[in-house]
Amino acid sequence: MMERRRQAHGYIKARDKERILNRLRRIEGQVRGVRGMVEREEYCVDVLTQISSTVSALEKVGLLLLNDHVEHCVKESVEKGEGADEKIEELTAAVERFLRI
Repeated sequence: MMERRRQAHGYIKARDKERILNRLRRIEGQVRGVRGMVEREEYCVDVLTQISSTVSALEKVGLLLLNDHVEHCVKESVEKGEGADEKIEELTAAVERFLRI
């Protein structure tokens, strides 16, 4: 399994890659903003609201990645008939982790 993680597959679609990178840049800014709110000892509910917004933004990035994985990796394996069972198991495990089941 570690071997698979080290390999650069290049499966993220070019248009999605740019969208994902832009979202991640915004998320970085949100996290810095939350840190600043804590440093300034802002109202707890306001900090929690910003944390919720950041978590939601990360979940959207995760959905983009899951979608790309299904549309490229899983679909390709099924079409070729090579490793489809493994890719489906991998997808199921990824969805379970993503949903925290």
